[in-house]
Amino acid sequence: MRTATIYARVSSIGDRQSTERQVRDLTTFAASNGLQLVHNAFTEHISGATKNSDRAVLCECLDYCFSNSIDCLLVSELSRLGRSTWEVLENVKRCRDNHLNVIFQKEGLSIFNNDGTESFTLPVIISCLGMAAQMERENIKFRLNSGRDKFIAEGGKLGRKEGYRMSKEDYQKKYGDLIQKLTERKRHLEAGLRDKRDNVRAIADDFGVSVATVQTIRKEFNL
Repeated sequence: MRTATIYARVSSIGDRQSTERQVRDLTTFAASNGLQLVHNAFTEHISGATKNSDRAVLCECLDYCFSNSIDCLLVSELSRLGRSTWEVLENVKRCRDNHLNVIFQKEGLSIFNNDGTESFTLPVIISCLGMAAQMERENIKFRLNSGRDKFIAEGGKLGRKEGYRMSKEDYQKKYGDLIQKLTERKRHLEAGLRDKRDNVRAIADDFGVSVATVQTIRKEFNL
C-alpha cells in the first residue's frame, strides 16, 4: 500500500477559517484510493502570497516526506501551494526531483501518472491556471479603477463622510483576526522575539489591507 501525507492551508491566521474540511476530504480521498496516511495532517494558517521559504509548516511537511520516502502528498487544490504560478511550480519541481507524487484533489491532477511516468501536462496546466487567475485579478482591478474614475468625474467624493469615526466594536467585527495578529505581535516584541513576518507591511499584505489601516488599528487598540 502506498503511503501518503496531507498538507492543508487556509489564509486566515485567526479562527475565521479552518483546515478541518480539507483534512476531512483528503482523508476520505486517501481511503478511497488505497493510500495509507502515515502522519497527522500538516496544517498551516498563512497567506497564499507568502514565499515558500517563509512557510514553516510546508517546509516541515516536504522535509518529512523526503526523509521518510513518502509516496504521495495530498493537497486539496493547486492554490494551497501558493497564489503565484512560480511558487507552485517551484514546489512541484522540488517534489518531482525527490520522487514525491503530489495529488491535487480538486483538479484531479498529479505529478506522476498511475504507471509511474511523469505527467508532462501538469506544468502547462499550472501555468495556464495561474495566468487565468492573474488576468482575472487585473480585470477586477481595471473595473474597480474605471468605476472609481467615472464616479469622481460625475462629482462623487471618495472616502468616509466628514466626522465619521469607526467605533472599537466595528473594528472588532471587521478586523478581529487582524487585531488578534497585532496583539500576538506586541507580545512577541515585548518578549524580545522578532520575525520578519511580524513587520507592519507584511501583516498588511497577509490580511489584504493597507499599511495605514494596520497603523490605525495599532493606535486605536494600543498595539
